[in-house]
Amino acid sequence: MTPTHQPLLVLDHLRLIDGTGAAPFADAALVIEGTRIRWSGPADQLPDTSELRNAPRVDLHGRTVCPGFIDTHVHFALPGPGENPALGIAEPVTYRVLKVLERLRTTLHNGVTTARDLMGLDAGFRRAVVEQRVPGPRLLVAISMLSQTAGHADFRLPGGIDGLAAAVAFPGSPSSIVDTPDDIRIRVRSLVSAGADCIKLATSGGVTSPHDQPEWLGLRPELVRAAVEEAAAYGGLRVAVHAIGEPGIAAAIHAGAHSIEHGYALTDELRAEMAERGQFLVPTLLETMTEPDPSQVGPHIHAKAVRWHRIAQDAFARTVDAGVPIAMGTDSGLTAPHGHNLKELGLMVRFGNMTPLQAIRAATSDAARLCGIDDLTGTLTTGKAADLVICGTDPLTNIDALGDPANIHTVIKDGHIAIDRTGILKATSLPNLT
Repeated sequence: MTPTHQPLLVLDHLRLIDGTGAAPFADAALVIEGTRIRWSGPADQLPDTSELRNAPRVDLHGRTVCPGFIDTHVHFALPGPGENPALGIAEPVTYRVLKVLERLRTTLHNGVTTARDLMGLDAGFRRAVVEQRVPGPRLLVAISMLSQTAGHADFRLPGGIDGLAAAVAFPGSPSSIVDTPDDIRIRVRSLVSAGADCIKLATSGGVTSPHDQPEWLGLRPELVRAAVEEAAAYGGLRVAVHAIGEPGIAAAIHAGAHSIEHGYALTDELRAEMAERGQFLVPTLLETMTEPDPSQVGPHIHAKAVRWHRIAQDAFARTVDAGVPIAMGTDSGLTAPHGHNLKELGLMVRFGNMTPLQAIRAATSDAARLCGIDDLTGTLTTGKAADLVICGTDPLTNIDALGDPANIHTVIKDGHIAIDRTGILKATSLPNLT
C-alpha cells in the first residue's frame, strides 16, 4: 500500500515559544504536516531536504508563535457577567445549546485550543467538536460537579426545583448530590458511563453562591477518598476539586486529588504537601477581578466575594514560591467573560511573580500534563498536534496584550485554521475549521 502523504507547510522567520519552558528561538521555523507538528526549532537547523525546500512557505516577519493555550477550568454552560444563569430555567434546551456554541467559537478564536469544562457540558458537545460539526476548543468534560447535601453543588430551591439541573446541566447528566461513599462511587461510575473525561468535586462552599460558605466542608473526607479511588479504577481519571476554604482544601489534598481549583486559603503546610505530591493549583485569578453586582446578589454575597477575592490574590505568590505546580484556569462563565481567557496569564505574572515564560508554560505544557493530554498537545514539538497561536505582540515583554483578541492574529487547531485575522495564511492550503 502506498503511504499517504499529508500536506506540508513551512512557517519561517518566526519567534518560537515552544511551551517547554525553554528560552524562545529568535529566528525559528516550524513545519506542519497535516494535523501534526513535523519539526520546529532554529531556522538554521531546518532539515535541508527537497521535500521541505519545495513545500509552501509563509514568512511570519518575526511574529511570535506559541502553542495553543489550554484553559483547565471553564464553564461554557454559564453565561458570564451581564446575564443571570438562572434564566436558563425558562429557556428551551435548544436555545441554551446555541448560546454554548457561540461561547465555544469565541474562546477558540481568542487563543484557547483546548478547554476543560468542569461542570455543565455533556459528551455530545465534545463529540460535535471532534467531528468538526461546530468550531471550538478540544474539549474535556466533567459533566457534573459532585457535593453532599448543603454543599456547593446543592442548588435545590425551596419550591423543589433543582436550579443546577434546570438552568445549567443538560438532559441526562448525572445528578450532583451524593451523601454516602456508596452514593459517590455509583455517581462516578455514572459519569464514566456518560463519557466524562475527569471528575469534579466540591469540598467547600463558594464565593458567589447564595447558600454556602467557603469555610464549610462541603464533601466529607471519606466521600472524597471514595471518589478518587473510583476514578483511579476507571483509567486513572483526573479528579479536580473546587476547594476555597482550608477544610475543603485539606480534604482534597489528603485524598489525592489531582488539582485544587481556586485554593484561596492554602496554608504553608498544605502548599508543601501539594508540592511533594505534585498536585496542581488552578488559581482562577480572572474570576477574582470582577465583583458581583450587590443589587443582584445582595450585600452579603458581595462582601463575601470582595473578602475572598483579596485572599486569593494575596496568597498566590506564596503558592508559586512553594513549588506547587500551576495550571491556567479562569472559571470563565461565572463572573469572568468567555473569550478573555488569556488575561489570566498577566494576572499570574502580576499576583504570582511568575515570569511571562512561566505563565505561558502553565497555560500550555503544564496544563496539558494536568489534563493527561501532554502526549497530544501543550508543546510545539515533533509529533504533537498542530495547535498554535500566532501573536501580534511579544508576550515576553507584554504578557497582558494576549488578553486582547486583536493581538491573537491566527489560531490553528489540529492543523486547521480557526481564525486568521490578518490573512497571513490566506494563500496556504491549510483547511479551515467549520
